Amino acid sequence: MKAAALEFRGSTSTPRTGVNRGVSILDFVLRLVGIIATLASAITMGTTNETLPFATRFIRFRAEYDDLPSLTFFVAANSVVCGYLFLSLALSILHIVRSAARRSRIILVLFDTVMLGLLTAGASAAAAIVYLAHKGNSRANWIAICRQYNSFCERISGSLIGSFVGIPVFVLLIILSAVALSRRGSHK
Repeated sequence: MKAAALEFRGSTSTPRTGVNRGVSILDFVLRLVGIIATLASAITMGTTNETLPFATRFIRFRAEYDDLPSLTFFVAANSVVCGYLFLSLALSILHIVRSAARRSRIILVLFDTVMLGLLTAGASAAAAIVYLAHKGNSRANWIAICRQYNSFCERISGSLIGSFVGIPVFVLLIILSAVALSRRGSHK
């Protein structure tokens, strides 16, 4: 009777371990996607500038991302999130090797949630500025600068893509960790 019970337990824990290992591998891949997306966003925004001549070649107008604090915050937020994702790869690898790790998953859920908030804040702040750059605001007497600084606007608009890819990546990471934690707790 005991042998049958041990055999039954062994057969149920193996598929769960396999599922958790699969979840851990997907977690690792999503972290790599997040690194690429946030790094590309930070680099694209951080290297964006455009200079326009005005009347003479000695007077020039220059638009740079760091002229606007919201865009500077965007670069900082994406850089911090990218660095965090890179460092979290170590725990993600640990979860592939030891799929039963529970505390480190809880730590990742907490930090992933904080990073999701930071990334969302940075992307939202930059999106508001990009919208104003494209559309302007006649009530506030803000002109749309994208008519003059076309290249600048294209690059800052494009840099938002990586952040808006990173946001659902973090949502999926949090869900995956929650699934792995719930599966671990349900077979105890």
